[in-house]
This record gives sequence, C-alpha cells and structure tokens, in this order.
Amino acid sequence: MDVEKALEQLNQFRKSTLMETLGIEYTEIGGDYLVATMPVNSTVHQPIGILHGGATVALAESVGSAASFLFIDTEKFTVKGIEISANHLKSKKDGIVTAKASLVHKGRTTHLWQIAVTDEDGALISMCKITNIIISK
Repeated sequence: MDVEKALEQLNQFRKSTLMETLGIEYTEIGGDYLVATMPVNSTVHQPIGILHGGATVALAESVGSAASFLFIDTEKFTVKGIEISANHLKSKKDGIVTAKASLVHKGRTTHLWQIAVTDEDGALISMCKITNIIISK
C-alpha cells in the first residue's frame, strides 16, 4: 500500500462531510492502525465549554470506519458501522485530540477496532470501540 496516496484519498473523502466540518484529518497509517486528529475549540464544545462526547464519538467512528476501508476490496465491498461505544475519561477545553484506531479483529464480515483518543501529552481522553460490517456492493 502506498501510504501517502492512501492518506491523500482518505483526506479527499472528507470534503463536504461531517469530518470536514469537525476538522478531522487522517495523519498516519500503519499495518493494523489508522490515526486522525481533530481540533478542540468552541465548534466541538458542549455548553459548559468542554469537548462534546458526540464530537469525540464522531472522530472515533470516522477513524474506525475509514480504517476498515484500508483492508477491503472497495470495488466489491463497502463498510458500515453497526455498533460504537465510548467511555469518556477526561475532559478537554482546547488544543488537538488524536484518535488511533487499532485492529482487534479482522473477520470476513466484521472488523472490530479499538480507538484511543488522546491529548497532546498522550493522556487518554476517551476509549472507544467500533464494530463494522463488510457487505457486498
């Protein structure tokens, strides 16, 4: 896999989507992981001025779903998220959060990803999990 080309394609897919609205950017691909970042500012805050859990889950789903696309034949199959969960462990007011989706299970019809959302210092903000179904087009 040409990593630079894959990152460029993933970032092109963000155009005119929630990922672009939230400022999510794919930054790193490994053999069994994908990394994305999201700025934390008033556009992703809840009313008390901290990162909204829904924005965090949107980041986690964006990186976990995109990661599955890296492991399938996109000519024949597509990916849909069927379950996501999140444990929010620490609040964040500003800066950048980074989500790393790590592959837990790669089956023929399902993929399971664990997504660690961390701050600039590596502190864990949220731990998420997504299950994706792989279906024929």
